[in-house]
Amino acid sequence: MELILKSITDKQLIHIAEKTLSAQRISPEEGEYLYLHAELGFLGLLADAIRVQRHGKVTYFNRNFHIEPTNICVFDCKFCSYSRLLKHRNEGWELSEEQILDIVRSYVGKPVTEVHIVGGVHPKMGLMYFANLIKKVKEILPDIHVKAFTAVELEYMCRKAGVSYAEGLQILKDHGQDSLPGGGAEIFDEEIRAQIAGDKCTSVQWLEMHKTAHQLGMPSNATMLYGHVESYAHRIDHMERLRILQDETGGFNTFIPLKFRNKDNQMSHIPEVSVIEDLRNYAVARIYMDNFPHIKAYWPMIGRSVAQLSLSFGVNDIDGTIDDSTKIYSMAGSEEQNPSLSTAQLVELIQGAGKIPVERDTLYSTIRNYNEQPLQEEELV
Repeated sequence: MELILKSITDKQLIHIAEKTLSAQRISPEEGEYLYLHAELGFLGLLADAIRVQRHGKVTYFNRNFHIEPTNICVFDCKFCSYSRLLKHRNEGWELSEEQILDIVRSYVGKPVTEVHIVGGVHPKMGLMYFANLIKKVKEILPDIHVKAFTAVELEYMCRKAGVSYAEGLQILKDHGQDSLPGGGAEIFDEEIRAQIAGDKCTSVQWLEMHKTAHQLGMPSNATMLYGHVESYAHRIDHMERLRILQDETGGFNTFIPLKFRNKDNQMSHIPEVSVIEDLRNYAVARIYMDNFPHIKAYWPMIGRSVAQLSLSFGVNDIDGTIDDSTKIYSMAGSEEQNPSLSTAQLVELIQGAGKIPVERDTLYSTIRNYNEQPLQEEELV
C-alpha cells in the first residue's frame, strides 16, 4: 500500500488513505470523493488492507436455508421482481403452516445453523401467526438460529397488531426469534425512497425498528440497494445513517450491499451497473463503514465469480449454502437461477481466492476453519 501511495498524486486520496489506515474515521465528503475520484485499483488495495487488519485472510460462510412463506405483498416497490399484489395473488404463492414446517423437518439431522425467514407482506400473516410459527420451528430444530423478517414486515405486523415496536419484537423474541436480517433498507434518502418504494416503512421507521431490536438484545444486519436512480451522495448518506446508529447501539453484525437487478419489474428500463461498479461499491463500503465488523457479498445475487473477486475488495463474508431455498434474486435476473452451493463448493471458492474458509454461526462465532480441518472424503458425498 505504501508503494501505491507514493505513486498517487491526488493529495486528497493520500489523506483519506492515511486516515483510514490509522483507524481514523473519514467524513461523508471524503466518502463521496472516493466514489468520484479513486480508481478501482486504489480502492481495492485500501479496502483489502482494512480487511487484512481486521480479519487477515479469513472469509466466513454459514450453513443456512431460507423460508419464504409468501410473495403476496400489500406494498408495490418499483424495483421488486419477487412480490405479487393481492389482486394478482394467482401468480404468487402462499405456503401453509404445514408446508413451511415440512421444509424445516427436511433439515432435521443436517448440519445447518440458521434459518432465514422473509417474504412478502401478507395481510393475513400477522404478528401472532409468525410468533407461533417460530415457536414450532424451534420445537423441530431446537438449536437453529432464527433470523427473520425485514423491518418492512415488522412495521406492518406491529401496526396491524396495535403494538409498539418494542412490544412486537419482544413477543417474537419470546417465541424464539433470535435476530433480524437487513432487508428493506433500500436507500434512506426520502426523495429516492418515495420514487422506488414510497408506500412501505420510512427510513426513520426502518432505523427505529433496528435500534429497538438492538436494545432488546436482538442483533441485526443492514443492507443498501444500489445501482438504480441513486447518486453516490445518496449511498454515502445511507451508510452514514447506519454508521451513526451503529455508534449508538453496536447491534449490527454486517453490512450487505445489494445490487439492483432489472428483470421483470417496474424499473426494467434502468440498466444494471457493471461488475467494476459492484467492486467499487464493496470497497467504499469497507472503507467507510468503520464500525461494522463485516462486509458481506451475497453470492446468489451477484454470482459466485463476482463474489470471489469481491474478497479482494474488502469483503470477508459471502453468506451461506442457501440450498436453493430463495427466489428473491433469481426472479430479478441474478446470475444464480438455482442458488445452492455445497459446503465443499464454498470452501473451494474461498480457497480459490487465496483466502481461508471459516464456517461461522449467525453471530460470527467460529464453527470450523477448513484450512485447519479440511473436508474429509465422506463429507464430499
